[in-house]
Amino acid sequence: MGASTDLFTPVRIGPLELPNRIVMSPMTRIRADEGCVPSERMVRYYAQRASAGLIITEGTHPSPMGRGYTHPPGLHNDEQAAGWRKVTDAVHAAGGRIFVQLMHAGRVSHSSLLPGRALPVAPSAVAVAGSIHTFEGKAPFETPRALEADEIPAVVAEYRRAAELSIAAGFDGVELHAATGYLPNQFQVTGSNRRADAYGGSVEGRSRFTLEVIEALCDVRGADRVGIKIAPGFTVNDTFDDDPAATYTHLVRRLDPLGLAYLHVGYDSGYGRGTAPPFNPIDLLRPLYRGPILGVGGFTGATAATALAAGRVDLVVFGRPFISNPDLVERLRVGAELAPWDVHTFYGGDDHGYTDYPALASAN
Repeated sequence: MGASTDLFTPVRIGPLELPNRIVMSPMTRIRADEGCVPSERMVRYYAQRASAGLIITEGTHPSPMGRGYTHPPGLHNDEQAAGWRKVTDAVHAAGGRIFVQLMHAGRVSHSSLLPGRALPVAPSAVAVAGSIHTFEGKAPFETPRALEADEIPAVVAEYRRAAELSIAAGFDGVELHAATGYLPNQFQVTGSNRRADAYGGSVEGRSRFTLEVIEALCDVRGADRVGIKIAPGFTVNDTFDDDPAATYTHLVRRLDPLGLAYLHVGYDSGYGRGTAPPFNPIDLLRPLYRGPILGVGGFTGATAATALAAGRVDLVVFGRPFISNPDLVERLRVGAELAPWDVHTFYGGDDHGYTDYPALASAN
C-alpha cells in the first residue's frame, strides 16, 4: 500500500484539507433538547470525536414536517442553529471539520411527532411496513399523504432554508440524506413512488426531487460544500426498486458533473435491517463518479486500508466504532484494541453510553 492511499494521508474535500481519511458516520442518537435544539451533551459528544477527518452529524430535519424521531435535532429555526453553533465551535476548537446531514423523514414518521398531528408526507400514499417509536410507545406506521405537485417546491425551499441556517450554525458543509428510505429515497425508487406526474414514472422523473434539492443546497453553500448519501439496492424502511442498478447509475451520472464535495455510498444493510442488492454499490458507481467517494459498510482498519489501496474509495466511514471509541483515529493508528459498544444506550438517555466512553490514554 502506497503512502498516498492509507487511512492517515491527508485528502481534500472541496475547500477542506482533511488530515486523515477516517469519517465519522451520521448516527441517530436521540439526545436533543426540547424543541429539537442540540443539547450540551451533544456538544461534548461531537467534540470528543473531532480527530476524525470529517464528522457527519446525525440526521437533522430541515422542517417540522421532516421530523421522524422523539428527540432528534432540527435545523429549521434560529434557536436550533444557535444550538448547533455550540457544537461546531467545539469541534472546530478541537481541530475538526463537520458537515450537517439534512434528513427529511417523509413517510418514516408518525402524526404524533408532527405539527397539528398531520399525517406524514411522501411521494405516494404507500405506508412503510412495521412500527415506529413515538412518545406514547411503538405505533404502526401510518399511510402518508401524497404531496401535491405544487407543494413540492415548498419542500425544496425548506432544504434551502436549512442550508442557509447551516452557515449561521458554523457547519463546514451539508450532506443530503438520500438513502435508507427517507424522503429523497422515497421519490427515487419505484416501490414508494407511484406518481404519474413530473416527479414519478421514469427514472428521470423519480430523480427530479433529489436533483432539485441538491441544486438548492449548492445554490446556498456551493457545490464543493455539499455531499449526498445513497445506498443503492438496500431495502431499509421498505426501500424497494424494480431495477436499483439502473436507478442509481442514472442518478450518479447526473450528480457527477456538479462538482460535489463527495458521494457517500452505503453498501451495508443497516446492521441487519433490510436486504442487500445483488451487486456492490461502490463497485457499480466508482467508474461513473469522478469526485471523492466515501464508503460505508462495516469496515475494519484492515479492510479500510485494502479498499483505499485498491482505489475503490477515497475515504472510509466508520459508524458504531466511533460510538464507543471517541479516539478511534488514534486507536486505528497504533493498532489498539477497540472498546465494545452498548446497544442499549444507542438511542436516547443521558451521558451514559454517549459521552462517558474513555479515550485510550484514560482507559489504560
